[in-house]
Amino acid sequence: MGIIKVENIRLFAHHGCLKEETQIGSDYLVDLEVEANLQTSAKTDKLSDTVDYVFLNKIVREEMSKPSYLLETVGKRILKRIFKEDVLVNKATVWVSKLNPPIGGDVEKVTIIMTDERKK
Repeated sequence: MGIIKVENIRLFAHHGCLKEETQIGSDYLVDLEVEANLQTSAKTDKLSDTVDYVFLNKIVREEMSKPSYLLETVGKRILKRIFKEDVLVNKATVWVSKLNPPIGGDVEKVTIIMTDERKK
């Protein structure tokens, strides 16, 4: 087993419960960690034998571009697509952070963390 991490994916998106958030948009950071068997790719040196982090970044960007009220909804969509589109992934965790959230205080970011495992 092994872990692939894609960290600090910087995005601008339109998520939130306030009308202003969906109109104006905000800055976000997404981190992703997937567990997969990396032993085969370590031997073969073939991209087709591993989880492609370019593919992971693409999923994050596509799902973040679809406006949602809640970060939890976006996180679940990201996880669902990873398991649907890459059979090598056994477990995945996603961190979705909204930078400078409009919550009436000096807050750097709010983050949701979600983990899921492949159903056997």
